Amino acid sequence: MAQSQSSTETDWVSRFADEVIAESERRAPGKPVVVASGLSPSGPIHLGNLREVMTPHLVADEIRRRGHTVRHLISWDDYDRYRKVPNGVPGVDETWAEHIGKPLTSVPAPAGSSYPNWAEHFKAAMTASLDELGVEYDGISQTEQYLAGTYREQILHAMRHRADIDAVLDRYRTKKDPAAGGAKGGKKPQQQKKVDEAELEAEAGSGAASEDDGSGGSAGYFPYKPYCGNCEKDLTTVTSYDDDSTELNYACSACGFAETVRLSEFNRGKLVWKVDWPMRWAYEGVIFEPSGVDHSSPGSSFVVGGQIVREIFDGVQPIGPMYAFVGISGMAKMSSSKGGVPTPADALKIMEAPLLRWLYARRKPNQSFKIAFDQEIQRLYDEWDSLGRKVADGSVLPADAAAYARAVGTAAGELPSTPRPLPYRTLASVADITAGAEDQTLRILSELDPANPLTSLDEARPRLDRAESWITTQVPAEARTVVRDEPDKDLLGSLDEQGRESLRLLIEGLDTHWSLDGLTTLVYGVPKVLAGLEPDAKPTPELKTAQRSFFALLYRLLVSRDTGPRLPTLLLAVGADRVRRLLGA
Repeated sequence: MAQSQSSTETDWVSRFADEVIAESERRAPGKPVVVASGLSPSGPIHLGNLREVMTPHLVADEIRRRGHTVRHLISWDDYDRYRKVPNGVPGVDETWAEHIGKPLTSVPAPAGSSYPNWAEHFKAAMTASLDELGVEYDGISQTEQYLAGTYREQILHAMRHRADIDAVLDRYRTKKDPAAGGAKGGKKPQQQKKVDEAELEAEAGSGAASEDDGSGGSAGYFPYKPYCGNCEKDLTTVTSYDDDSTELNYACSACGFAETVRLSEFNRGKLVWKVDWPMRWAYEGVIFEPSGVDHSSPGSSFVVGGQIVREIFDGVQPIGPMYAFVGISGMAKMSSSKGGVPTPADALKIMEAPLLRWLYARRKPNQSFKIAFDQEIQRLYDEWDSLGRKVADGSVLPADAAAYARAVGTAAGELPSTPRPLPYRTLASVADITAGAEDQTLRILSELDPANPLTSLDEARPRLDRAESWITTQVPAEARTVVRDEPDKDLLGSLDEQGRESLRLLIEGLDTHWSLDGLTTLVYGVPKVLAGLEPDAKPTPELKTAQRSFFALLYRLLVSRDTGPRLPTLLLAVGADRVRRLLGA
């Protein structure tokens, strides 16, 4: 378990925990600390959206470790309007456009889905990922809240004070704010110039509500928008409202339907976003809720919300750090509109949950970072394993130790881990060469360390499964390793005396060096012996050139390419007898 960190250490989670605890005790002594996240299941919920959850989760978990009661609310904004049909989503075609303007929970799920509607379909994948990541939270469906009349008094209050709300919003309407009324997502044009195309495309798929702020109607300003009683769409305009009777008239521009309702009884509608969000801060007593970088701009939802929660709902704006962009390496042109933004579920197929948690824990919210789906994942795992060794021997820095502890477990306990965490790059190479054949995989892995052999693949899981998934889903077929079936007789016949001698020395040493470390010594040592040096001699520039040439020869003879998996791993995978045959013995 992680130890609580003092505020004097360079650990962002601890510093926010200190601040949140102090604010909670000032506002609501003796009550649970409330932190919040908001997610819109308008499509696949991607790894950028995950920062909306992980930032308050890590702070909430630290507060729990200190013995406080915490509620982490995740508001599923499933009563938001369906804005557009995302491309590339299986089971969805252009006919879904007829549902634009309806609540997400009124839109049919993709064809073939077992879930009752669009929102539930996309919530399900995120819920499963959050469970795997060890995130403890209370989920709140905004559809359920609104349809149950939970916010009735807040809605009536906002309608009574609509002129005051309009005045707050009007302070910002004169400012150039192309994203006015938007929720968590979107960027201003001047900001867009500073980010790369992948970021812009990822932002486009954030699922953020981009409603208007309720202005523009000829009958005046209204902060409430009904969903049509005929077509269910929000293309409605409030034409009149009476505060005393709560009688509201609206008309729908989509189908021409109009009706009169009493807002004291009517539940089929919602507050516009810039009023809805601060209303919930006050209603739930939220102390801490992060939001995207767009909220640092004038007129943004967070900035305006701070005014509205105080002046209209007599509440207090949460402590709200702005979180930066999460990028992806290895999945180019990621765009949810193209169906390509990777989700937490995608990441958890190729990496263990503690590693994914660590990526969010080790960076301050305002620092951007990338999640690797390409070869970089191997270096990332090397860094993670190195950190684990430093934690074990006590040489780790305090902030790094804190991030590691928060990655491997929560206040509720440790997350599942791999009993024998073999190097990810080794597991990936073995999976590449064996194409997932378990008997071959076990043979190779058991020979990595003959003094302490692996006896079951379960000892290497779940990391082995993640490495196999990475190979099969992220490595192009043309980059996969295919071991030759027959010796390359033409290449063997063209070798000079030095080439033949290098192969003889390698074959001669296989039996006595048959382990990962032994084969490493052997393949690097052969060019040294040929140069008249000891096998442990320090390499010179000339020797490094000779080694590269020798390695290229072995790759061509074994896999018909100039490069491939690390040679010691490749030799183990191929097996001594087959290596001898392919090398002409």
